[in-house]
Amino acid sequence: MRSLKTNLILWRHAEAETGDGNDLERWLTPKGQKQAAKMAQWLAARLPDGSRVIASAALRARQTASALTAAHEVDARLNPDASANDYLAVANWPDAGGTTVLVGHQPAIGRLAARLLSGLEADWSVKKGAVWWLQYRLRDGRPQTLLKTMMSPEQL
Repeated sequence: MRSLKTNLILWRHAEAETGDGNDLERWLTPKGQKQAAKMAQWLAARLPDGSRVIASAALRARQTASALTAAHEVDARLNPDASANDYLAVANWPDAGGTTVLVGHQPAIGRLAARLLSGLEADWSVKKGAVWWLQYRLRDGRPQTLLKTMMSPEQL
């Protein structure tokens, strides 16, 4: 049975170096490190205890997640070529209950946000380092997806 309220936080990795080699080994830039730290501080003050943090296997996503917690999981299904369906499968959302933070990439994050909020998958833009905090809830017995907040590091 689904929890009455289940949170899914989609966090795009912070700014990374441009790559001419292995895309999965791109590091965060100094600006990206600052973006990740600012967003991690904001999230840490708001995340409930027991929240899961799962990052793509890409170094830039792992570095972003590490700004929040060293105890994050890594799942290659969130890698740059992932789909919105892959993200939902990793999160087991909304069935998992609780709060799950997925640290990943465009275009999957924008497509999933569009799908959950509008019912149609579309190429919505998500800034580097930004989070989309979504909540599944039952209202009068009907399922709803609510946008709790959309925050970028520049807004902090």
